[in-house]
Amino acid sequence: MTRAKEILVPTTPHVAGDEDIGEIRNIVGFHIRLAHGAVYRHFTETFSDLDLTQKQVSVLWLVDDHPDISQTDLAQRMRMDRATTMAIVNRLEAKDYLRRGKSPSDGRKQTLNLTDRGREALSVAKDAIAAHERWLKSRFSDREVETLIELLTRIHE
Repeated sequence: MTRAKEILVPTTPHVAGDEDIGEIRNIVGFHIRLAHGAVYRHFTETFSDLDLTQKQVSVLWLVDDHPDISQTDLAQRMRMDRATTMAIVNRLEAKDYLRRGKSPSDGRKQTLNLTDRGREALSVAKDAIAAHERWLKSRFSDREVETLIELLTRIHE
């Protein structure tokens, strides 16, 4: 199926001659780095007015999907260390987006839940993510998107 293409604006302008990259053209990691950079720049531009990072949005989303999730479980799902997770949770709590609570089943664990402000911020962030995903997926057919996700999953799992 052919998709209508959006007008694509390069996030880093090409300079005459920059396409001659020699032997590194065949290095997969090089292309992954370039792709990551382009996707990250576009994401950052898309989120510039939201005052949220990718990780903060991911935390809000996971907490919304899993009310009363513990910080430990959140860290495991995000594949982050406990200190990084705590720092992100602290920032989101300071913005009144998250609220910590006590676990009814384990007094050592803290639960996390979104506040009304957190749900509002997540809603706006999801709209921005949808725009970012449209930009990214516009470069591929539906089948190519499925294949790309399958291939990238092999690297990170």
